[in-house]
Amino acid sequence: MIEKPMPIPDGDSYVFWQGCKEHKLLIQKCEDCSSYIFYPRVLCPNCFSEKVQWVQSSGVGKVYSFTIARRPGGPAFKDEVPYVVALIELDEGVRMLSNIIDVDIDKVECDMPVEVVFQVEGDFTLPKFKPRAI
Repeated sequence: MIEKPMPIPDGDSYVFWQGCKEHKLLIQKCEDCSSYIFYPRVLCPNCFSEKVQWVQSSGVGKVYSFTIARRPGGPAFKDEVPYVVALIELDEGVRMLSNIIDVDIDKVECDMPVEVVFQVEGDFTLPKFKPRAI
């Protein structure tokens, strides 16, 4: 069995991955301009402030864009096709690449409301998204 590639937490993303282990979707927020930030980094991309803090996201948003992978993205994913890879726009305004799970893939559409769920894979807890009833 081929193992899936897993993230490699670094100094910028360590807090994010620890939050996922606790089933909390953490993103950053700039203390100077109040912009929400994702992916994790040391400077605000809006005002270049170093005053960024970790906050818990609502974990809800919508599908901004998506594709259906009908061929595996590598040998480790061959048993999972077809699957949905989506760009999720969280209510805080940031976008995050993830998967949509627990859904009929033919029913996925842009602007579909979603919410975060956490899926344990090996030593990691990954944020995935599922349809949200509104």
